[in-house]
Amino acid sequence: MLRNKHGQTLVEYVLIVALISVIAVALVSYFGGYLKDAITKTSCPLVDQEYVAGSKPGEGICQEKET
Repeated sequence: MLRNKHGQTLVEYVLIVALISVIAVALVSYFGGYLKDAITKTSCPLVDQEYVAGSKPGEGICQEKET
């Protein structure tokens, strides 16, 4: 009888991990563009360029500064 409880616990852990994975993928796909823009926005000054926002989240780019 002890073997059945271990199997049930394993299945519960697998279901929890699967649920967390699905939620993580959904969040990254939803907020991915915003995260990409945030990273691009902070990296532009490192290469002496300026951030130019795109029309949609995730489309922002770094461009040479106008003098």
